[in-house]
Amino acid sequence: MCRSPASPTDSDNHPSQTYIQIVTSSGRKIPVLTNILASASSVFKSVINTPRKNRSSEKNIPILGVPCDAVVVFLGFLHSYKCTEEDMEKYGIHLLALSHVYLVPQLKSRCTKALIQRLTTDNVTDVLQLARLCDAPDLYLKCMKLVSNSFKIVEKTEGWKFLQNNDPFLELEILQFIDETESRRKRSRRHLREQNLYFQLSDAMECLEHICTEGCISVGPYDKKPCKNGTRCSKFSICQGLQLTIHHFANCKKRVNGGCVRCKRMWQLFKLHASICESTESTCKVPLCSRFKTKSKEEMKNKKESIEWELLVKKIVLAKATSSLLLPKRKRVEEDTIATCREGNDNHDYVIRDLVC
Repeated sequence: MCRSPASPTDSDNHPSQTYIQIVTSSGRKIPVLTNILASASSVFKSVINTPRKNRSSEKNIPILGVPCDAVVVFLGFLHSYKCTEEDMEKYGIHLLALSHVYLVPQLKSRCTKALIQRLTTDNVTDVLQLARLCDAPDLYLKCMKLVSNSFKIVEKTEGWKFLQNNDPFLELEILQFIDETESRRKRSRRHLREQNLYFQLSDAMECLEHICTEGCISVGPYDKKPCKNGTRCSKFSICQGLQLTIHHFANCKKRVNGGCVRCKRMWQLFKLHASICESTESTCKVPLCSRFKTKSKEEMKNKKESIEWELLVKKIVLAKATSSLLLPKRKRVEEDTIATCREGNDNHDYVIRDLVC
């Protein structure tokens, strides 16, 4: 049975006010003040102001297709602009449809927020179809994201089966959205991996300068003993890995014939340092720096190789410039890395093993 509506102002107190009858699906007629309807909704205002063919007949406005109680709540909102959470829980979907049809933006916004809070994998397909019909973009996007993130669960629901049978165009929209979302995620993951590589290469260049200028633990410049004060570098894992690779580079027999992969990587790191080094030949103590600077143009005969190398250098320089902005986050990651490292273990070399392909 339809519950009683919010009582309008008594006609005895306002004799000049006129009423209009709202007819529900159950046949119930609800009297509502015309000025309230006209001020709350431009649609109602248009209907009220439309001339009647028979002046003696009473004007009725039918609101069909929704429960009678939902109509009562809707009319109550037009009077007071208030709606309880209980009413929103029961009739949120119906109220969204009514607010869209009769152009009540305050109620539509309230319904959108309430439905977003109550989204589940069981009701998401129904709410999604309604959001699409009622032009509720925020609700539509939230539904799409929930379907995309929990598609294996959603496709087992009755709502999804109904959508497949009755709305193939919406099904296609959902599948396209899922595909685009996954593509964006893959691009984002690839971008993060690339950025991490550039940051590691930037750190490796700093560590290389630090080792060759100041000395660290076991490797240092020819005119200075390595620093062994017991404290670790701020970039310990990369610095230790570089020192192990430098030791290998200095003693490897295969590198003469170009047969050692580790030596090739070390060679590339020296070459990369020379590309970004701004010091003069007399002040830079990194081995082979001056040699690479003087021969860089001769070695870059291949135009494609030259462009790719220049692009790599630019990205590393950019990573070096922006690393300070991300320092707190990178520091936490680095502390976790240091905690897992063990001194003297050749496994430290893994940090720079894949830095240069």
